[in-house]
Amino acid sequence: MPTSAGYAGRTEPGPIFTGQHDRRKVTDWVYEELKGAIVDLRLAPGKPLREATLAEQLGVSKTPIRQALTMLEQEGLVETTSFKGAVAGGYSRQDLVEIYELRELFENRAAAQSMSQKDRARLDRISRESRKLKNGNDPARLAALVSEFDDVLFDQVHNSRIRALIENLRAHLTRIGHLTEGIPGRIEASVDEHEKIVQAISARDPDLAEQRMREHIRSVRDDQLSALAGLPDQA
Repeated sequence: MPTSAGYAGRTEPGPIFTGQHDRRKVTDWVYEELKGAIVDLRLAPGKPLREATLAEQLGVSKTPIRQALTMLEQEGLVETTSFKGAVAGGYSRQDLVEIYELRELFENRAAAQSMSQKDRARLDRISRESRKLKNGNDPARLAALVSEFDDVLFDQVHNSRIRALIENLRAHLTRIGHLTEGIPGRIEASVDEHEKIVQAISARDPDLAEQRMREHIRSVRDDQLSALAGLPDQA
């Protein structure tokens, strides 16, 4: 994955790490701190991840830092090169295409076939609230609702092995979403597309629900690819 071109990144001031430690295994805590900072762009793509510096910032030895970086490299969030060492990973256009191909596989007709009445009602509530906020009255709340809608769909997968893959996928999707915040018309389009998905699920039409989900996923993908036009085609 590339690590420099094509990203605007976030520039808000503030600490990189939370500093909150609840006495869990140190490596797990370090892993979660680093992952959260990378996903939320507090550590931007291409940012060097020097063991000594991170160890000092987190108040731990270099051993859990090294272990956490290895775990994050396996998940595609960290890259190690011979000349730069470990850095926060980036994306190529092919990376985005592959990530969204996986999303299509996971968000499938299962939602329309097996979704509980409680989750159907939750999607309907999210859709109605989103529609009310579509004209820009509360953009932060609208963004949260759009994210919650996706969470409900992801939660329909009950296979434990697939769920483990989804957790990694969701981290990348969240990170890519942060990299492409503010695409004109994107959030409004998602509201409309979500409403069509809800209608198909409410009608218990798995074929139409799958079609609407695929249309939404591809629409988001295409907008994000356009927003990240400076990315190389391949890693």
